[in-house]
Order: sequence, then C-alpha cells, then structure tokens
Amino acid sequence: MAEVMASAAATSVMGSVIGKLAAMLTEKYKLAKDVERGIRFLQEELSSMDAVLKMLAEKDDDQIDPRAKDWRSKVRELSYDIEDCIDRFMLNHSQGGSKANFVRKAMRKVKTLFKDGGIAEEIRELKSLVSEQSERGKRYSDFNQCLTASAQPVLLDPRAPALFQEASDLVGIDAPREEIIRLLKCEEKQHKVVSIYGIGGQGKTTLAMEVYHKITEAFDCRAFVSVSQTPDMKRLLRDILSQISKSDFHQSQMLETVEQLIRTVKECLKDKRYFILIDDIWSESAWDLVRSALPVNDNGSRIITTTRKKAIANKCCTGIAAQMYEAKPLSDEDSQRLFFTRLFFSGDDCLPDLRKVSDDILKKCCGLPLAIISIAGLLANRSKTVEVWSNVLRSIAAAVDKDSPIDKMKRILLLSYFDLPHDLKSCLLYLSVFPEDYSIDCRQLILLWVAEGLIPGQDRETMEQRGRSYLNELINRSLVQPTKVGADGTTVKQCRVHDVILEFIVSKAVEDNFVTIWNGNGFSKNYSSNKIRRLSIQKDISARAEEIAKTIKNAAHIRSINIFGFKLEMVHKHASVFLNSQVLRVLNIESVYDGCNLGHVKSFGQLKYLGTSDQYVGVPKLPKDIEKLQHLETLDLRQAELENLPASIMLLQKLVRLFVHESVHLPDEIRNLQALEELSMINLGIQSVEFIQGLGDLTYLKVLKIDWAYSTELGVPKDHVEACISMLSRLFRRLRELCVWTSDLDDTCLFMSSCVPTPPPLQMLHLVTQNLNWVGPQISSLVNLSRLCIDVYGEAGKEGINILASLPMLLSLTVNLEGDSSILYARHAISRQGFQRLLKFNLCCRREAALKFEPGAMPKLQRLKLALWARCQFKYGEGGLVIGLQNLGLGLKHVAVDVCCYAAVADEVEALEDDIWGAAGVHPNSPTLQVKRNYHFAMAHGCSRRPSDHATVEA
Repeated sequence: MAEVMASAAATSVMGSVIGKLAAMLTEKYKLAKDVERGIRFLQEELSSMDAVLKMLAEKDDDQIDPRAKDWRSKVRELSYDIEDCIDRFMLNHSQGGSKANFVRKAMRKVKTLFKDGGIAEEIRELKSLVSEQSERGKRYSDFNQCLTASAQPVLLDPRAPALFQEASDLVGIDAPREEIIRLLKCEEKQHKVVSIYGIGGQGKTTLAMEVYHKITEAFDCRAFVSVSQTPDMKRLLRDILSQISKSDFHQSQMLETVEQLIRTVKECLKDKRYFILIDDIWSESAWDLVRSALPVNDNGSRIITTTRKKAIANKCCTGIAAQMYEAKPLSDEDSQRLFFTRLFFSGDDCLPDLRKVSDDILKKCCGLPLAIISIAGLLANRSKTVEVWSNVLRSIAAAVDKDSPIDKMKRILLLSYFDLPHDLKSCLLYLSVFPEDYSIDCRQLILLWVAEGLIPGQDRETMEQRGRSYLNELINRSLVQPTKVGADGTTVKQCRVHDVILEFIVSKAVEDNFVTIWNGNGFSKNYSSNKIRRLSIQKDISARAEEIAKTIKNAAHIRSINIFGFKLEMVHKHASVFLNSQVLRVLNIESVYDGCNLGHVKSFGQLKYLGTSDQYVGVPKLPKDIEKLQHLETLDLRQAELENLPASIMLLQKLVRLFVHESVHLPDEIRNLQALEELSMINLGIQSVEFIQGLGDLTYLKVLKIDWAYSTELGVPKDHVEACISMLSRLFRRLRELCVWTSDLDDTCLFMSSCVPTPPPLQMLHLVTQNLNWVGPQISSLVNLSRLCIDVYGEAGKEGINILASLPMLLSLTVNLEGDSSILYARHAISRQGFQRLLKFNLCCRREAALKFEPGAMPKLQRLKLALWARCQFKYGEGGLVIGLQNLGLGLKHVAVDVCCYAAVADEVEALEDDIWGAAGVHPNSPTLQVKRNYHFAMAHGCSRRPSDHATVEA
C-alpha cells in the first residue's frame, strides 16, 4: 500500500530545535562571538531544512525521490541529536558546562549530513536559499503557515461524544442486537456462548457492549474485559476478578502466576450465574487460557466473545452450547444515517447537491462504521461544497480502488492522518505509547504532550490550553474516541483509540522512529535508526529484563519512558543503563505490582514529568537530593504510601502539580513551592502548624484536596485547628477546586462560616457536613460552582435541598446520604423550581430514603444515577422509592438505579423495579435504563466515604 509521506516526527522536532537555537542567542547565555556565529549558522541551515521537510510532507510517497526519503530520515535524526546537544548544553551551562563543545559537536553533525546520502546538490541549493532571512521568510511563507497555531481554541464538536456514548444514536444496531440476544436465550440453566466475528472497524465491540447492557436478567456477577493482540493474561484475569469479587481481587495481588489466577477466578465463578464479555480475541491460545478460567456450570451463565477471525470464533464455540454471529456491514441507509449524523444534525440538513457525491463516498467505505466516521471527520473540517467533497472523493478513489474492505479503511485513515496539521500528527503518533484498549486520562495525556515538547509555545498554561484544543480536534476528526465526558458536555475526561486506528498509528510511529515499543514479543522494528527516542514497555518485562537491558545498549537519546508492565526488574537491576540519559523528559510508570526504586532519577536533569500513578504501585524510594530535578513540573506519587518526602523537594521551583498519598508527611517549607497550582491528598492532621500556615501563602494554588481527619476532642491543639481554618479561608478566595474530607463535622461549619462574602471563583467542591442547612448559606454564595459533591451524615431536609437547587451554574450534583438506620426514613421532593442547568444527578443513600420528582423538575437533566436502600417495608405512602421519573426533562438520556435490599424482600423489590421500568417507558425521551439489585450494603454507584484523588463529582 502506497503511503503518504507525512513525517510528523521530523517537522515537529525541527520546530522545537530551531526555537531552542533562537533561545541560545539571548543575553542569558552571553556567548562568545564565534560561538554565536556558529549557532546562527545552525539556525539558518535547519530553518531551510525545515521548509523542505514541510514541502515533502505535502507529497505522496510515489512523488518523492528515494534519495529525498533517505535525506528526510537523516534530517529527522539530526534534529533529534542537535536538540539533545542543546539540552545537554543548557543543563551543563546551569552547572558550569562548556559552550564551545556544544557547537563543535553540532557543526560536525551537520557537516556529516551534507556529505552523506548522495544529495549534496540538493543541500547546496538549499543553503543558497537561506542567505538572507527576509527573503527566506517570503519564499517559505506558505509552508510556515502550516505550523502556525490557531489563535482560537478548538472546541469539542457536540456531536462527537454522542457517536460513542449514546445508544439512541447508534445506527443499524437494533436488529443485530436483538438477534444476538435471541441466540443467548436458551434453557434457563444451560451454559451458553455467542461469538461475534468480523473484520476490524465493523463495530463488533459496540454491538457486544449493547447486548451486554441490554440484557438485564439477574446475574450473580458480570465482567467485561478486552484481550487485545498481545494480551497480558495476569492483568486480564485480575481485571475479571476486580469486577466479580473485590475480596478475591485484593487477595490476588499476592498471586504470581497465571495458573494461580486461573484457579482463583474459576473457584470464584464455579457456583455463580455469571455474564462475561471477552472482547477482541486474537489467538486460539489466548481463548484457551481465558476459557480455562470460566467454568461450565448449570446456572445459566452467558459468555459473549468477539474476534476478527472466523476460526477463533469457531474455537470459542467448540464443545458447548454456542452460536457464531458474523458482524455485517451497514446497509446503505444506515451508512447514510451515520455519515450525516457526524456531519450534520440530521440527513435533512444535507444540501441536495451533496447527496450524489456523498453516495459515491459511502460506496468506498464498504459499510464499515469506522471508515465512515473517519471520512466524515475529515469532511467535517472542510467546506461543505460539491467541489471540496468531489476532491476528497477523488483522493479516496485513487487510494482504495481494488483493495479489500480492511485495506480501504486503512487508506481512508491515511487520508485523515495526511489532512492533519503537523503538530497534530506528532500528538496523534504519541498515542502509540499506550497499550491497546487502554483508557487514557485526557489531563495526563495533555501534560505528557507538553512535557515532551510536542505543543508549541513557551507559556506552560497556554500550551496546556492548546493541548486541549489539539485533543478536541483529534476527537472531532474521529481519530480518538471519547469515553467519559465532563458535566459541561464540552470537556472529555477519558478517551481511547480504536484498535484499527492504533495499529495504523503504531506503524507510522515506529517507521519514523518516533516510539520504540516492547510488547512482550520483542522491540518494534525501527527503520531509520538504532537510537531509541521514546520507549514504551507495554507488557510484563520480568521474564526478559536481561534481554531488554542488552538491547538498550545506549540510552543517552531516550526522551521518555512509559512502563505498563507489572515488574520493574529492568529499572531496578539495570538502572545504570539509563543513567547517561540527560535528555529524559518523562518517566511514567503505571500498573507496577511491586515497589519502585526511583533513587536514580536525580540524574535526569531535564525531567518534567515523574509519575507512578496506578493502584498496584508499591512504596518507591526517592533520592534525598531530588532538588536536582529543577525542570520537574509534575510529581505524581498518589498511590505510594510513603511516610515522608525528602526536605529537598521544597527546592523544586518549577513544580506545578504534587500528588501524594494521604499518609505522607510533607516538609514544613511548603511556602517555597510558589509555582504550585495543584496539591492533593494532604492529611492536615499529620502536618505541622508551620506547614499549614505556609499552605495559605501559595498564591497560584488552584486545586486542593485535603483530609481533615481529626477532632479537638482527641486533644489536637487549638492553634492547629485555627491554622487550618485560617488557611482554608485565605485559599478560598482563589481556589477553583476544593475537596475537604473531615471526621469532625463541626470543622466544616467553622471553615465555611469563615469564608469571605465575596463570591469566590470556586467551580468544584466536595464537602462533608452533619446538617445541610448549617452550611447552606455559605454554599448559596458559591455562584460560580458547577460541580458539587456533598456527604450528609445527618439531616438533609427541604430547606437544604432548596439551597442546592438555587445554585445558578450547577451542572453536576452528587449527594451521599450517609448515616445509619436510626435516622428517620424521609422522602426528598425535587420541585420544578431550581436545578435549571443541572445535567447530571447522583443520589446515593446509606439509609432508607426515597425520591420524588415533581412535574418540570430538573428540566435539562441528562444522566440520573440512584443507589437506594430498601428494607422490609420500603413503601412510603403512594409510590415507593422513586416517584415521578417520567416527570424529568426532555433531555434525559440515561437512568441507572441500584436497589440494595435483603433477600427477604426480593418480591417487593421486583415490583419496585417494574415500576421504574414503567416510568422510564412512558418518559417522552425513552431514556436508556439500567436497574441492578444488590443483596448487600455496598452501593455500586459510588457512596464513597471519602473523596479519592481520582474521584470526580460527575454523576
């Protein structure tokens, strides 16, 4: 398949190195005249090369001379090496390094390039064009515009999240879904499997998930896992355990082998009626391992599998009651619906002149949903004219004629990639560092982009805002799928990459030596260089740590390391391999099962992002002289149960985000971290008064999450409590997000009552109180509040609810009614007054309570989640636990209800569930509904007794 020659890696790093060369010419470095002339020469030469690279990026592969391709690869590696030289120079300069040494090395690299590759004539012509800066600017102005960032931020297309989240917007799903449900139905006690197969991009996972959510029969447990092309069976089996049994999951952390985990899963499921979805099986051996953990019983269990291969689907159906289902392309009518939904709000909005060309475009997509939304994402950024669409059609036709459907889809993806601005290409390629089916935290992704230098600019805050625009554009173009959207409907919290798109991204990233990937079977092949620039370890490396260490003979050029394996023997045992890397910007360690020795990180003077942020991370060891990391902006140790942080951490002048576990005692000198904007989770009870007072001096602090888990009754000094209240009152004037957990509910009132009367900028608040009425007046002054989570341990009467309802900007509300059975049963009525902008509402009760929605209540509500407790006599007058569901606004899309009860009242609860189904059925918008019954006190929808660092207050 002929590929488009669009080297994002080359153009991105070239822009970065040119900018750094310009910075070298400032007064800060006071260079000697000959050194300055050498740097100016480098700047001019690389600027000329950059212009040609951009010109090549606009050409198809067939249009480029092979010598130019070779030149492009050498320039890319050259630009990396020169930038590494600059970074080492800047680091050494701050420590008294040599200036001339940098220029000699860089000049030598450029001269070597000019003599190599048989392209001396092209290079000489290029050099003649850069003799005068002003003439060069005119000559290459068209190319330079390609990299100019948009002055206006890119907003999220309001239709984009719906493509991946709203069942009502899925096209062609109804008939296949009902067919698979029919196949799953059989004798009540019979074990049954349905295997869905078809080519990639055909919507198998979407179809399977729809069936998974649509079947509402009572199962003892459910689980959904994805196998992927290079499965990590330990992670997969632990994932199943985490969904079917929390207790077995926690105990499984001590299990070392796959065989032990298989036995544990099998024992847990042997007597249960289970429903499990196994997505994306690539090999028969992978299915054999998974199947060995799923016992065949006579409890009426159900299994759905998806795979691209018919032979594997047949294997899944061997020896048991099973059915195979072949996923089919969309019909012409459904293809049009999907296409026009992406480009317009309906097909009726399409101009008649575009109908014919749209039909021809859709024929090239062969009914593949992924291909349709990809080409629609491409067209969404173009003018809606016949001429423009016809040009796109000609490009598609030239690329896809006579190919198989899957090859056609990959060529369409190539066109979408080719259409991206240069900076966006680099950001898209960076997604290859994440494993297949990985749920990507969008905030973390943007921080990684910035730390890697993939976002142009100098101001960090502006770069992060631009990173959000970049992500929105990738979503708008359907290259990234949003999986969790914030309460405002415009901010994506989590995303993923479709496995077919990821395959394409990985191939491009590896070809350009942008990323080197270890996936368990060895390193990805790099076509242009044996120098590793970015390393992503995507599978357990414990068995082959020696092999990896031998392969990475020289880590001096590694800019980032992302690790997703369970063991860290390579980093522990072979840390010396990495010690000579002075250009490392990112060290991101996730899903690590044992402790991590981070003592060697002090050698990474350019490090900007250091994170060990998954729940399995052990206790890392930090170097005492961590102050050497003077470029560090993000330090994420939230899952590391350390006792103390080294005192030198207070010397990190650029530290913007500090995330630690609540058990950590921090040094007193917190006021020294004047760049700090985010801090969590801090236990004030174990910090000194000096620390608490210094916390109030952080003038740029925007996000604070604290644990106020102590009481004056336990002998805590009065000055300690007063310092806490004073600090919070001072910070309240400038914080945007505040999360306060306290065991002394009176402290909440003291803090809230001391807040200034002027409306603060606070947008998110998580608070605990004994009585909602006590803090009501202060909450009512938070007119900018858009997200609120409040835990009420006592009374939450009508007056308190009305105060929450009056908040003018509130979009998301979570109310946790805590307490025990001694608190009287109460019905909470939601009237049509108030909650005029609320989109998400989550109510979780740990005591018996009911909810009534009056006509016109919550007119804009889209998502409702209820977790309710039903005792033996749960009927409260007329109705039950939920009354008036049909009275909610016309925007209602999703309703989820968990009813926690004793088995003795199962019949009454079933009648209640029927009532809820009936109310949802008569709602004008016919929202999707999930009803679950739990025969225990644990609530599935998040009655958390304390806010976690990852917690959000969206319902």
